[in-house]
Amino acid sequence: GDMHHPVRPVSRARPLIKNMGKKISLLLMKEKQKGKISLIDGGFALRNRMMSMGLYEGREITKLSHFALRGPVAIKVGRSVIALGHGMASKIIMETE
Repeated sequence: GDMHHPVRPVSRARPLIKNMGKKISLLLMKEKQKGKISLIDGGFALRNRMMSMGLYEGREITKLSHFALRGPVAIKVGRSVIALGHGMASKIIMETE
């Protein structure tokens, strides 16, 4: 009895990812673009700070404006408008339509 089966890559998982939209950093989103937070790419402290501002994975936010190339980014979360520092914004990976 040969128990050896060739390992097949799962090809069915592919198309699913396409429908989920593009994943880009919040910094790369256009102004007035809406998206969902896909990932907060930071440690516990950063995620905690984000959480206290209402930012967590799955939350829908709108990017309002980018003040300068390396400046803060204004976003709308629910009814509040928050300015995020450039470094923080770079850690937020968004899923856009």
